[in-house]
Amino acid sequence: MLAPLYGLDLRNSSLIILFFILLTTILPAYLGTLGPKIGMRQMIQARYSFGRYLVCVPVLLNLATTVGFCVIMVVVGGQCLSAVANGNLSVNVGIVITALLTLVISFCGFSVLHVYERFAWIPALVAMAVAAGTGGRHLRNQAAYDQTPPASAVFTYGMLIAGYMVPWACLSSDFTAYLRPDTSSRKVFAYAYAGLATPPILLMTLGSAIGNAIPNMPAWQAAYDRTLVGGVLDAMLSPAGGFGKFLVVLLSFSLLGNLCATSYSVSLNLQLLVPWFLKVPRYWFSLVFTAVVIPVGIRAAEDFFVSLENFLGLIGYWSSAFVAVVLVEHFWFRGGDCARYEPEAWNDAKLLPWGAAALGSAVLSFGLVIPSMAQVWWTGPIAETTGDIGFELAFVVTGLLYVPLRTLEKRFTGR
Repeated sequence: MLAPLYGLDLRNSSLIILFFILLTTILPAYLGTLGPKIGMRQMIQARYSFGRYLVCVPVLLNLATTVGFCVIMVVVGGQCLSAVANGNLSVNVGIVITALLTLVISFCGFSVLHVYERFAWIPALVAMAVAAGTGGRHLRNQAAYDQTPPASAVFTYGMLIAGYMVPWACLSSDFTAYLRPDTSSRKVFAYAYAGLATPPILLMTLGSAIGNAIPNMPAWQAAYDRTLVGGVLDAMLSPAGGFGKFLVVLLSFSLLGNLCATSYSVSLNLQLLVPWFLKVPRYWFSLVFTAVVIPVGIRAAEDFFVSLENFLGLIGYWSSAFVAVVLVEHFWFRGGDCARYEPEAWNDAKLLPWGAAALGSAVLSFGLVIPSMAQVWWTGPIAETTGDIGFELAFVVTGLLYVPLRTLEKRFTGR
């Protein structure tokens, strides 16, 4: 729905969505194949490049990212519930309800979560199909733009798409580690790739169509002004009457699937942050997570799309640098062989790398990333011409720097 802000009509934004998702989904899909082979979750694997202690830096960034995604989702859930109640229920109350429902499901553990995820997409698909059907004739009223969008708009919008997809790579093995070691890597990659790419392509394209139709639909514009995303969905489903209201509620509850899965990874990451956190029952982390998400979500809802744009833009940089380090370590220094990850070293700082090469290469890459950023609060001199190419440079430059720095680290430490 941010496409009109960059002067992108439905055709151009849809092409950007398609190709950036097809490209960036390769990263999380591939890292997911390492989970069954290595038997470790994503940030545990990262210790084999970032070390036992310096891995806390990407863990903290990953925590901020996962919490940020959850904030986005509880806000949209709150908007949907508020829209259904015709404003009699505030967005803030809707945020609280969504967060508390997430807490209840997160208490049930991975097995219940897995069953929930298996079926939760079905009513969501039905609801979105009905919304597209009831609002379809109005979606034809697309905003028109007189000129071809500049490359800067294309790359900056593409950065937002990448900012949604690439961070999944920091969580992939959290879920695939449960699979048997002899599970086909091709099958894991194919399922992960299709499952991560297909829904966003369809839904982001629909979101672009909605965003470009809102200015030409006074009823949609009024609903959007009241409760943003939830209001527009409610307006689109209004021809279905009470059934449409019911579907909006289903859509708000469909967010629980992503919320619960992400909160699950949050609790795992918190256990990695400080050694004695392993002794804390994981449900306490779920309580802390909920206590953080609710007030932050209420604050983010005040200027939702600005918050969304800033968040998606920022997280793409660090996650690209992180993935570059993990991939170069795997392919260049371990020959792509999962057997070369010594399982006995996972929690032993004396056997793991220092992590200076990993963190150093990521930090040094920002010498080029920062001039290539295009954010609300900063546009670098490179980005003024090219648009935001920060995530691409973070990935490439970090990977190139890691090779010599890690080689030096290995010669100096023998690890």
